[in-house]
Amino acid sequence: MVSVIVPIYNAERYLRRALDSILSQTCKDWEAILVDDGSTDSSGRIAEEYAECDSRFKVVHKSNGGQSEARNVALEHISGEFLIFLDADDFLHPQLMTLCLEAMQRDGSDIVCFTYDRNYRALAVVKHFLHLDDPRPHYEFYKQPPYIVTDNIFDYATEYSSPSDIDRRWAVKHCQAWRCMYKTYSVRDIKFPTGIIYEDFPWWSEVLLRIRRCTILNLPLYFYYPNQQSDILSTDQAHKIESLRKGIELAKNAYANAPEAKRKAWERHFLTPFEEKLKKKEATQ
Repeated sequence: MVSVIVPIYNAERYLRRALDSILSQTCKDWEAILVDDGSTDSSGRIAEEYAECDSRFKVVHKSNGGQSEARNVALEHISGEFLIFLDADDFLHPQLMTLCLEAMQRDGSDIVCFTYDRNYRALAVVKHFLHLDDPRPHYEFYKQPPYIVTDNIFDYATEYSSPSDIDRRWAVKHCQAWRCMYKTYSVRDIKFPTGIIYEDFPWWSEVLLRIRRCTILNLPLYFYYPNQQSDILSTDQAHKIESLRKGIELAKNAYANAPEAKRKAWERHFLTPFEEKLKKKEATQ
């Protein structure tokens, strides 16, 4: 039922936690495509170890080309009706697949959105600063999760952390690919742009145009780990600026012929904050 795409690059410290979180899913009908993107540590061997123990893990080894290229390669190998993304240094709530599948089937949605556990992220940052061990996650289990269903995701999606014109309880904030479960046929032909960071922005912008119905779960089903070696946190300012410029240009191209109402909503909720972010980075260069 569910394909999980996991791009991997030098993630030996975190990878077992990520893969164990897939194994721990209450839904057992899944496959995980592990793309070893030219790792120089033991990540590739760890991925093979899991594949030898459980055939639902499938490993692809390739030369290093970046996260976008790894995700694009994985999209060519998936067979599940539904799709989620997992970064190798993050991990999943055990009920993520079950709850999202129930919502998909109940509502006939193309996408189910959720949020990440902000308490875990904040605690991890503090423990990093104090040079303490990583925190252990607390899993709350859900029987009747709160949700809404909409036929216009543009009314809820935004890049602003504190949106003023969207109910914060249901705001689909930011454009990370891992924030949702998708119907595979809706997104598998949308490629991530390579050679840049912030690649989720143009990809997500195009995804929004494909969504007919969306379910929003106000639940923290993803555990985001603040890894200081990640692409965003470890990239120099010049590359961030150039990536933002290219990402904005690609996203604008995708909306050149979009319906006016969707284009204006996207410009207000996503394009404007990204352009503001670019101006701030240019000013400090």
